[in-house]
Amino acid sequence: MITGQQWKQMMRSGARALERKKHDVDALNVFPVPDGDTGTNMNFTIQSAVRDADKTSGATVAEVAAAVSMGSLMGARGNSGVILSQLLRGIAKGLEGHKEAGGQQIAQALQMGVDTAYKAVMRPVEGTILTVAREVAKGAQSSAKQGSDPVKVLKDAYGRGQLTLEKTPDMLPTLKQAGVVDAGGQGFLIILSGWIAALEGQEIEEEVIPASQVEPQPVRGITAVEDLEFPYCTEFLVKGRNLQVEKIREDLADRGDSLLVVGTEEVVKIHVHVKNPGKILDYAIQWGSLHEVAIHNMLAQNEAMAHAQKMEDIPEGSRSKAGQEQESGPVEEKEHGIVAVAMGEGIAEVFKSLGVDEVIFGGQTMNPSTENLVEAVRKVAAKNVYILPNNGNIVMAARQVKDIVTDRNVFIIPTKSIPQGISALVNYNPYGKAEENARTMEEGLSLIKSGEVTYAVRDSQFGDLEIKEGDILGLIEDVIQVTGRERLQVAQETLGKMNWKEHDLLTVFYGEDVSEEQAEELRAWIEAEAPHIELELYPGNQPLYYYIFGVE
Repeated sequence: MITGQQWKQMMRSGARALERKKHDVDALNVFPVPDGDTGTNMNFTIQSAVRDADKTSGATVAEVAAAVSMGSLMGARGNSGVILSQLLRGIAKGLEGHKEAGGQQIAQALQMGVDTAYKAVMRPVEGTILTVAREVAKGAQSSAKQGSDPVKVLKDAYGRGQLTLEKTPDMLPTLKQAGVVDAGGQGFLIILSGWIAALEGQEIEEEVIPASQVEPQPVRGITAVEDLEFPYCTEFLVKGRNLQVEKIREDLADRGDSLLVVGTEEVVKIHVHVKNPGKILDYAIQWGSLHEVAIHNMLAQNEAMAHAQKMEDIPEGSRSKAGQEQESGPVEEKEHGIVAVAMGEGIAEVFKSLGVDEVIFGGQTMNPSTENLVEAVRKVAAKNVYILPNNGNIVMAARQVKDIVTDRNVFIIPTKSIPQGISALVNYNPYGKAEENARTMEEGLSLIKSGEVTYAVRDSQFGDLEIKEGDILGLIEDVIQVTGRERLQVAQETLGKMNWKEHDLLTVFYGEDVSEEQAEELRAWIEAEAPHIELELYPGNQPLYYYIFGVE
């Protein structure tokens, strides 16, 4: 039987196994462009799960699994990370009420994980992590029916999953063409191998994640001031029996703001901003015992951070006068607010000028986590908050925010590119009704065509295109259409394939590796080729992508 402590050890071992091989998983990505990196996203997600597991003092396998689920939910990055978090969430559901888990319980939990993950994906595709996880669960069930112990169940599950992984190229033509197996499926099996190693007493040496890779940060200087009517951030766990998550959430709904109540019948995590933390603790203790209580005075923290930032932004000789200025008071809650993900400071400034309240640095290679998005939403003092992911690999993480933030209406506008984000903002009406706003913002996305110019990070074959590392690539709607060795030439050919001359407006963001002179050279060509088209050229300062195009 697997105990709660062993489940912790399994999670640590699985995380270490993936940390060691995350770059191998990244290398399986089909497209040769700088990408969100499947292995890296899954690694960040499971590391977050391990941190929450290590924090819990719960002794049962159900309690540890619940903590793992919460950690993975909040730390989920990219589509692969979100799917992994849903697998772990379902596993936790399958282990609810169990002090220990035998082979049968493990098999049931794996199947529950698969069921939960499939429900989270709108259009499941065969040959992905979902397929591998499904076959893993089938392998576990077959083994459990024969009375196998947990180790044998997981080994049989892994074996069936490995056979399935090897067949993924036959299920997805893009995998076969690239000569690789599915990256997400490989990542999941690596985690599973770590679980087996832990149960067999094998040690997987830990590797430390560099601090610079831990969390992408919001753009400095454009963060909205949070309403501090409720200055005490109060967070803790309640442990007991027959805990009613919905009832607790309902009882606390009007006690403060930024309320989060999630968990199981045996352990519930509560996060809320309140005027008096003692009243919340008095209420919660009626349900069970309190653990890991943390209370922070956000007003004091906010004042210290605001003062430090102000002192950094002014000349040293003028700091004494600035230090005497009074801080602004709480921000009044408005009807609508917007959170957007941006790839560079220039793009962030454009978003800000179009009404975005909170901008998060993110995009390819640095997908923000669900927790990053949750924190950004909570910083916006508005009844209705719209999230613009602006990247297809962030949309799923954004959708999870709606399950976590319940004290305001959250709308996910599924923007998959920066130009789509701009289009959504243009169609945004600050005085309109929330549902109509969301619908109008989303309807405009189909009118935008997006393109990018970047570079190849590896040799590859894509369709009829033979790609060499370092080649300049032109993408249209995330599909490689042009290759070459010169940026300007690839940019011109990409625009040509976008039929840009047939449109009225062309928006261009040039990246941090493009000089102003190079951008002006592109401008001159555009204006000479089609003087009738309105051109908007901005220094986006985005990494990895030399140019981002939007035509409409």
